[in-house]
Amino acid sequence: MQLLSPAQRDRFKAWLHDRPDDTILRKLYAVMIAGTVTVLALDYLELSGLREQVSAAIPEISTEAPAGLPGDNQPTISPFRRPDGALAEKMTFDLQADGRLRASGTIQPGSAKAFAAEVEKRGSYIKTIVLHSPGGSVTDALEMGRLIRKKNFATEVEVGRYCASSCPLVFAGGIERHAGDKAVIGVHQVSAMAPGGAAAGNMADAQRISAVCQKYLREMGIDLQVWTHAMETPAQKLYAFKKDELLALKLATNIGGKAAAELAKKKG
Repeated sequence: MQLLSPAQRDRFKAWLHDRPDDTILRKLYAVMIAGTVTVLALDYLELSGLREQVSAAIPEISTEAPAGLPGDNQPTISPFRRPDGALAEKMTFDLQADGRLRASGTIQPGSAKAFAAEVEKRGSYIKTIVLHSPGGSVTDALEMGRLIRKKNFATEVEVGRYCASSCPLVFAGGIERHAGDKAVIGVHQVSAMAPGGAAAGNMADAQRISAVCQKYLREMGIDLQVWTHAMETPAQKLYAFKKDELLALKLATNIGGKAAAELAKKKG
């Protein structure tokens, strides 16, 4: 199949002969540029459509309890996998509306001082400490909990969030302690922390920190069965309290609107 007739070929040869080489090259270059722009535009439109499809398929990044932690209908003791991302970083504090101070991240040595500075800076505006943490330094958790009780703050773990390891010690400091539905609050064995945050593995240190934690929980009005569950659960696992258990052990005073008094009335 011929694209050009003999007459058309002759006219094309004459056209080439009559024009300087640089003019021809400029025209050919312009044609190439126009073709490239057209291809890029088509590719962009196609990729935009794919991007929309991919965006629809990828869920939003969640700050809820990591997969593998127990929920309402899962076993009480489950493997404990520390989260990555923001929750693995040092605890940060963010003041919200209605006097709510959000404390998110890992409790590291020095977190208690940072928390105290935040409380001092905010004055009497703070009413509730909202926790979302995988735990960390026991010493700092105890200091934070004591300051919370001294200031008569409430504590809260919101719906779908979690408070694990040493974080429940902070939670216990609240004058009122609220847990949302699907909130995970759990404990396991803790490691004694030497100065600077290094783990101290000897039995004397472990016994000392255990005694300090029991004394603290008793002062906060929490049933010591909470600590029994912690000591019976290996550090690689997490004992997650069920709703009624949180109320019965007085670790929470309210769960999703259900107060401890209502539970006692129901059982009575």
